[in-house]
Amino acid sequence: MTTASTPADVVRPPEGTAGRAADGAAQGTVGAYLRHAAGKLGGAAVSLLAVLVTSFFLFRIIPGDPVKAMTHGVPTSAEQLATLRRQFGLDLPLWQQFTDYCAKALTGDLGMSYQFRAPVGELIAQKLPATLLLTGVAVLLYSALGLWLGTRSAWRHGSLGDKLNTGVALTLWSVPSFWLGLLLIIVFSVGMGPVPGLFPTGGMESGSGATGFAYAFDVAHHMVLPVITLVAVGYAQTLLVMRSSLLDEMGSDYLTTARAKGLRDDAVRRRHAVPNALLPTVTMVFINLGHVAAGSILVETVFSWPGLGGLFYQALSVPDLPLVQGLFVVFAGAMIVMNLLADLLYPLLDPRVGR
Repeated sequence: MTTASTPADVVRPPEGTAGRAADGAAQGTVGAYLRHAAGKLGGAAVSLLAVLVTSFFLFRIIPGDPVKAMTHGVPTSAEQLATLRRQFGLDLPLWQQFTDYCAKALTGDLGMSYQFRAPVGELIAQKLPATLLLTGVAVLLYSALGLWLGTRSAWRHGSLGDKLNTGVALTLWSVPSFWLGLLLIIVFSVGMGPVPGLFPTGGMESGSGATGFAYAFDVAHHMVLPVITLVAVGYAQTLLVMRSSLLDEMGSDYLTTARAKGLRDDAVRRRHAVPNALLPTVTMVFINLGHVAAGSILVETVFSWPGLGGLFYQALSVPDLPLVQGLFVVFAGAMIVMNLLADLLYPLLDPRVGR
């Protein structure tokens, strides 16, 4: 005959076992994240080394002699040309040029510009604020716009608004940015028909010597058309990625369970569907942030914006090898760093990543 067990008879785990189990689980999670982070950091380091190698050899295949391009139209003897080549290190064997370049680049020395006769790092530092201002504002605007419109389009997929948003996004995504910029200049800067010229055709400021609020307004006035160009072309990709990701989540069982609990449709979308659909869009947003340093070469050239894009175009026209290489390293390095940050953020958004 068995007797009913009393609370005293129930076998309990040793005191502190639950706490130790929780600590062990936490340590395992931290360890998994650290291994994930170490792998991503190693991959980023290898990518940066590959960028250094690529930046050196890629631009060596550009046709043209930098020394002859710099002395074009100026009577120069063969001895003077040889002196310039020796001064810029172009007379050295290719392998020696490569090892010198890598050794200096790893210490932050990107060389001396041929045409500006100034350190490449200083030239980049001078132009970087203008690029960060223009493309930074544009990236923030089109990332927010793409996320918002992509979420609304997916949640109401098949509606008139979804079809309109998707159609406009696909159209603008296929439009070359330089063509759209030129069109905006013709319509809103030069003026066409009843539309007067409302915005400047290029540059970052009018040169009036204004200060304070007047200067900020002047710069903002010059930014309107290039920012509109970048936003119009850039938001479409974010919209389409967010829409596709959210559509994949909408048939999931956890959304049905959330609705069965009585949550309103807006709460289901905001608290459950959107967070789980964010991973691909997070990658897109961080890639866009990487473009902040690179700017947009074509848009900056069209609008004569004094940033890194215009500087890159000037460097390619010579070719100014140290400047082109330095800008390439900065552009690619920014993309690698932003991708690394996205990879490190993934496990925080979705604990399944990196396990």
